[in-house]
Amino acid sequence: MTTLHMIKLCVGVARVETLERRAAKGEWLTVHTRMTPKRAAELEDGGSLFWVMKGSVVCRMPILDISTRGEGKASMCHIKLSPEVVRTAPQARRPFQGWRYLEPKDAPPDLTTLDAGDLPEDLAKQLREMGAW
Repeated sequence: MTTLHMIKLCVGVARVETLERRAAKGEWLTVHTRMTPKRAAELEDGGSLFWVMKGSVVCRMPILDISTRGEGKASMCHIKLSPEVVRTAPQARRPFQGWRYLEPKDAPPDLTTLDAGDLPEDLAKQLREMGAW
């Protein structure tokens, strides 16, 4: 089976630090959507949910489990996430509704401490866009 990722707008959170704090407290560990992914098994096989904030993919959270509760119009998909927030290289994304599949080849790479250092997120994004980093 091939690993697959998911991408979604992080509505209500504008900074990775906020998401990290909320995840550490146990918030944002379950994401609710109307539609259950048809490729859920691929997402659960090492996939992550990549978050878009302020027009850029900036981090990801590993997907632990996907389940559907209810039936018919009342059904709801629950995506359980790991509390680990992994920062990624900023990657520009236009706004979209709902979520999308993200192939591993199209996913931004993780930032390591050697890559990111203590640069502010906005500066790191500008340096990447200029091709200087």
